[in-house]
Amino acid sequence: MQSSPAAEPPPPAGPPPAEPTPAQLRSAAETFTLLSSPVRLHLVWLITHGSYDVGTLAHHVGMSIATVSQHLSKLRLAGVIAAHRAGRRQLYTVDDPHVLALIQQIFDHIAPDGSLAPDPPATR
Repeated sequence: MQSSPAAEPPPPAGPPPAEPTPAQLRSAAETFTLLSSPVRLHLVWLITHGSYDVGTLAHHVGMSIATVSQHLSKLRLAGVIAAHRAGRRQLYTVDDPHVLALIQQIFDHIAPDGSLAPDPPATR
């Protein structure tokens, strides 16, 4: 029985995208560095699912309000999250659709046990 040669992928449908600039690469690396902290990643994940104040977030991640406040400050300065006043409380949100998509994609990619999640079946 002869095996058929492996099918070659189709050629790209158009010109390749422009390569990222050094400034884009630096900024992206800084964002990934910021999100490399499990606590910060947990905070951003929570905030992508609703608006929360620092006390509620601290309760969810099991840390002090002071520590969570420091993490939130770093995330806010980097533009990953936003803060809005609601009366006397400061509520944290994710307003950037790119951040929402990034967080959703990473947790779709990682299974609950920490392994890589299987790819969904291809649709035809």
